[in-house]
Amino acid sequence: GLSKFRSQFVFPKSRSGKQPLYFAGHSLGLMPVNAPKYVQEEMQAWGEFAVEGHFEGNHPWLPYHENITPSFARLVGAKESEVVAMNTLTVNLHLLMVSFYRPTKTRFKILIEENSFPSDKYAVDSQAQFHGFDPAQAVVELKLRAGETTLRPNDIEDKIKELGDTLALVMLGNCNYLSGQQFDFKKITAAGHAAGATVGFNLAHGAGNLYLQLHEWNVDFAVWCSYKYLNSGPGGIAGAYVHEKHLNDQTLPRFEGWWGTSKKTRFKMGPQFDAIPTIEAWQLSNPPIWQLASLRASMELFDQAGMKNLRDRGDRLTEFFENTLKSELGDDVKVVTPEKSQRGSMLCLQFKKLNSDSAKIWMKSLHAKDITVDFREPNIIRATPVPLYNSFTDIVQLAMALKQVIAENSK
Repeated sequence: GLSKFRSQFVFPKSRSGKQPLYFAGHSLGLMPVNAPKYVQEEMQAWGEFAVEGHFEGNHPWLPYHENITPSFARLVGAKESEVVAMNTLTVNLHLLMVSFYRPTKTRFKILIEENSFPSDKYAVDSQAQFHGFDPAQAVVELKLRAGETTLRPNDIEDKIKELGDTLALVMLGNCNYLSGQQFDFKKITAAGHAAGATVGFNLAHGAGNLYLQLHEWNVDFAVWCSYKYLNSGPGGIAGAYVHEKHLNDQTLPRFEGWWGTSKKTRFKMGPQFDAIPTIEAWQLSNPPIWQLASLRASMELFDQAGMKNLRDRGDRLTEFFENTLKSELGDDVKVVTPEKSQRGSMLCLQFKKLNSDSAKIWMKSLHAKDITVDFREPNIIRATPVPLYNSFTDIVQLAMALKQVIAENSK
């Protein structure tokens, strides 16, 4: 089974002498055992070969990012020509919006979700401004109904139809970072295209968490980071996807740099850009090798486990987590995240007795027990049983610890 992968990760150092309980893989994944080794190998190659390390050693640097490409293709359900490891998430989002947000006087609106990750909101606002539009008019947020914490399944498609020929771009996270709600990409993409818009997704909480088929769903573009579910380390290198139908579209504008020009002629240093016929044409600079090395350590584990298997185990763990919380904590907790078909591994938990003042006490108490979860104002704790390294036993221990913290702070 997949439980064997737990031994391939390094857990935080214990303060209490007990096995730490780590439930923050939605924020920063644990370090794969092989990550320091792979980074060290490239450090040694630097010392041994210096500049020749681009061409020599076990993993020459010049094509190093290509080690990740097949893994990324499997991860998001794409062709190898459609995916690349480059830059960081919001940088990739901006680069792809240069190509795919092409507003006109009448078709200029961008549809995003309410409570999108702030960086997404800043990015789309600034793109609208860059094109001369007022973000208050151009950026449309999918509002939740009064008293509801997640969108209803048809809300997004209804809004797309309503915006109609004013809609230029649908840009959603495929798993909301705050509620954990997963959106139906296939339907949203079809609806967006029917309205004449392009459709892109931020997979920060999707890549490595959800089973994805981006090519088959006809998604135009997507971006993701790799330090959450993909365990590449803080600020790890990000990913990008562009559907093959766009790859050789000469009409698409694009910001360009030397790493996107033909590999055959790159070192001739010519003045004319000769685009690589894959998504690699969107690359600007040679990538950071240490970051690629740590990501390679994690992607090897994803390749061995398989995304479908991981999602199946994730569903079992999260369902068990939800049931355990309900049986142990009862009315003290409300699970905000929707049911199985509309979520990944993360649960967003609303606690009756938690508020901004008591949060510090709760978090300090959990920290003392070697438990890592995260708090969001005003009364939300997010916790994720990650299928690669969390167990059913971890879940029971977390539920009991939360029960204890509630009891301690109710006296």
